Amino acid sequence: MSAVLERAPATAAAGSADVNVRELEVAGAQGALAARLYSAGTPVRRDTLVVFFHGGGFVSGDLQEADEFLRHLALCSQERAVLASNYTLATVSPFPAAVEDAHAVLLWTTKNKAKLGWSGKRLVVMGIEAGANLAAVCALMARDRAAPKLAGQILVMPMLDPGLSTCSMRQMNDCPDREKVTSSCAEAYRGYLPHAADRAHPYASPLRSTRLKNLPPCLILSTEDDPLCDEAEQYGAKLIGAGVPTTVRRMPPAPLVEPGGRNECACKVHALAEIASFLAGLER
Repeated sequence: MSAVLERAPATAAAGSADVNVRELEVAGAQGALAARLYSAGTPVRRDTLVVFFHGGGFVSGDLQEADEFLRHLALCSQERAVLASNYTLATVSPFPAAVEDAHAVLLWTTKNKAKLGWSGKRLVVMGIEAGANLAAVCALMARDRAAPKLAGQILVMPMLDPGLSTCSMRQMNDCPDREKVTSSCAEAYRGYLPHAADRAHPYASPLRSTRLKNLPPCLILSTEDDPLCDEAEQYGAKLIGAGVPTTVRRMPPAPLVEPGGRNECACKVHALAEIASFLAGLER
């Protein structure tokens, strides 16, 4: 499948009423992690489970940060469940703690299907910003470790290049907060990857990976005024070159109050319709 690189259409956002939210504990690599299960509509055993990891530059963020976004997503995808999980922040333990947690959470879901109201048929990993890095890496880890089987990956404004070397990161004049975003990303990576050698590891920097074959279908969403957009689109091009069915969509700009406001941005430009369409495609 070729990439589709164009502006995403604006659509009306769904409300957040009538969403069932359950607080859970899931098993990370080193211990229990807080999680939330989002579902809407009549309680049924759903065939698709989306596992979501929040943003925050690896050093901050929690379940509440993405709550509004995930409520919208659950309403847009009532035949699917969404599980949001915490992971170990770099302030507690740097790389690879977060990615090992993320992969462990995916494995946990396959052993706790009844608790999640999930049939086990399709598992999709998703994240925003640093969480999208973890989602991309989980796809690599699941392939390398032969578990779990993933049906798809959704990367929203992903952080994929610890070197911060892309043109958009260095020269995007259309982003009024570019310097602030770049500085925040650099500080985040210093916390997450304190050892310089780790920055070349594909589980830290998926963009540097030379082994991208046999990965699940991917949806990558970037925004026109986001300094992260070039690395998102470069990764999409590499996936396509490796034969991975990949769709890349560039969303219209949405002003951010803070550099870390990726969830707010995703809601404002209505990424929800793109995600729902991608998930529907996996289920055909």
